[in-house]
Amino acid sequence: MTPDNDPSPPPFGAFAPNAAQALVIRMAHGSGLKRGAFRPMLTRVVNMLGAGPVDVGYQGANFRFYHQVSATERGALFNPDYNREELDFLRSHVPPGGVVVDVGANVGTFALPLARHVGPDGLVIAVEPHPVTHARLSFNRAASALPQVRLLAVAAGESDGEVLIETDGDNLGASHIVTGEAGAEAFKVPSLRLQTILAQAGAARVDALKIDVEGFEDRVLTGFFRDAPAALWPRAVVIEHLSRDEWQNDCLADMLGRGYRESGRTRSNTLLLRS
Repeated sequence: MTPDNDPSPPPFGAFAPNAAQALVIRMAHGSGLKRGAFRPMLTRVVNMLGAGPVDVGYQGANFRFYHQVSATERGALFNPDYNREELDFLRSHVPPGGVVVDVGANVGTFALPLARHVGPDGLVIAVEPHPVTHARLSFNRAASALPQVRLLAVAAGESDGEVLIETDGDNLGASHIVTGEAGAEAFKVPSLRLQTILAQAGAARVDALKIDVEGFEDRVLTGFFRDAPAALWPRAVVIEHLSRDEWQNDCLADMLGRGYRESGRTRSNTLLLRS
């Protein structure tokens, strides 16, 4: 029941929540159960009531959520305000017809709502290297009828070439680039510098950038800001800081030194604006 191994997955709506599942999801939405600590329990309950993914709307787009194997998909399924502060920040600094880059797009919980915001004349570049996650992202884009989302099945990295990625445990959303000794299940994917990604997508400007690549953010951004013309620097940035201890260079300090200022901070992300 995964679109990565099924070339013709059932159409959106085939896995609509049954009455019992819908009741549990509504209860979570309207209570403290939507918080992260309760979501693994909720996903077990929903799975007992009906195995497989669930097809639901989130932030104006359609998603098939495989909540059993992804913390991101659990968050968006059970919490209607999941990442809302970050999304509202980005939407407030991106005009209709604007350009957004989502590095580490996962299944599209940032890219697709932002595509709704920029509209058919805009562009969202969604970068996701893991083949399973990329297939799910592609399905969600089609289910949401958002052709302004350009999908790239590559990793953003320090150079144009290849990198190894692997997944931590059962959380598919925690897939990351291997920087040390690779595990037995690591595999190669193409890697491109951010400026190469923008060139391939035909982007002459970037209004906003969201990046979440599990501790590899500095390797992506430090070289970009060093080498790319200032005309390509995004006005608004959301960067995950949970894996900051794994950075080799403090890319936040680098950005602040280049004229960005911190506009806000959530539990997971730092919000930056270019002055």
